[in-house]
Amino acid sequence: MSAVTRPGLAPAQGIPAPAPMAPTPMAPTPTAPATVAGRVTQVRVVRAEWTKLRALRSTRWCALAAAALIVGLGAAIAGSGTPYKISAGNTAAAGVSVALIGVLFAALVVGVVGVLAFSGEYGTGMIRATLAVVPARLPVLWAKVIVLVGLVLPVTLLCTFAGFFAAAAIESSRGGSVLSLTDPGVLRTVAGASLYLTVVVIIGLALGALLRKTAAGLSAFAAVFFVIPVTVGALPQNIRGFAPYLPSNAGGALWGSPLGSANALSPWTGFACLCGYAVVLTALAAWQLRRRDA
Repeated sequence: MSAVTRPGLAPAQGIPAPAPMAPTPMAPTPTAPATVAGRVTQVRVVRAEWTKLRALRSTRWCALAAAALIVGLGAAIAGSGTPYKISAGNTAAAGVSVALIGVLFAALVVGVVGVLAFSGEYGTGMIRATLAVVPARLPVLWAKVIVLVGLVLPVTLLCTFAGFFAAAAIESSRGGSVLSLTDPGVLRTVAGASLYLTVVVIIGLALGALLRKTAAGLSAFAAVFFVIPVTVGALPQNIRGFAPYLPSNAGGALWGSPLGSANALSPWTGFACLCGYAVVLTALAAWQLRRRDA
């Protein structure tokens, strides 16, 4: 077959015609991995803090320890010694306060939980990641307060009521007086012990946020709630007029702490004083969290 050429041009000899080019397949465009993005809200921060707190084994162990101290120690006290008899000098509320003496030791347990909620993150460095996700910072503090209150209040309330019913049943079976929630001051004592522990955990949280070191936070907490009250109690009467305003003594007035001072505040005045300490320390923690780097 003859080649078709344009006029004046000879056909090329021995050179095959170029093959048609096959279309080059296009490389697939890489796609970014799907992510869930959204605005940082207080609700999301609370969920994150709850997840972190729930994942810690120490949280479960501390809850079990507090329950054992409140219920177990109260039952042991009710089952030993002379059965409690209600009289003019021995009210039902006073007897319940003695049965709830485990609250004193449970305060140390919940204080540890509060301190570790912040100091633990500073110790591991996780606080940098937390504050990078929540640059406003204060929502982290409020979320920790909400989560700790939501954990400690119902757990301790259940424990104090369980401790009361256990002690009342044991006292009644041993021939002691029948203790009832309707007796004057009893319901306030039982519920007040739980409120006291709830404010205590907030104070522990604030100390952990302020001091940032677990050892320093626990030392400060133990000094405020255990060492200083005992030391002040050994001072002469004329120079310990401030003893009722110490955090442990003021809060103890609500549930009738056996270690309270002689001139104790009224129950709700003492609780208001304890809440005042918690508010001031939390405000200082918020101020420092905003100003200092992690």
